[in-house]
Amino acid sequence: MAHHYLRKERPGHTLQSTALVHEAYLRLEKQGAVPFQNREHFLAICAQLMRQILVEYARSRNAAKRDGGFRVELDDALAFKTRSLDMVALDDALNELAKLDLQQSRIVELRFFGGLSIEETSRVLNLSATTVKKHWATARLWLHHEISKASKA
Repeated sequence: MAHHYLRKERPGHTLQSTALVHEAYLRLEKQGAVPFQNREHFLAICAQLMRQILVEYARSRNAAKRDGGFRVELDDALAFKTRSLDMVALDDALNELAKLDLQQSRIVELRFFGGLSIEETSRVLNLSATTVKKHWATARLWLHHEISKASKA
């Protein structure tokens, strides 16, 4: 998952997939023994941790250097179909989406940060695959609109 997030990064960025995995593991260890229900549950927790790490990294880079934002491209399979994406803008938009619809925000987190398929996401959230697909499509449109609006501001 970490390699997937970082492979389309800008050239010369300092965060490596190994470092992201190590940081996620350290945070997982700090939380203590978490009884994982299954593979999807484990990946969902890792997705949350990686999201936190990537956003913290992006915020620190932005603070250190104006417009030095951590940029990630969303995979075509997950398709926001936009250019590279500012991780901080994505996090801000996801937090706003969570206020409107927590389930849609969770679906995006699992699909984008966790790399889970529609079927895996439906098992984690105990929803039908059809419901996940519908919410995934709606969330992508809403996030695309919010991120586009933020980038113009």
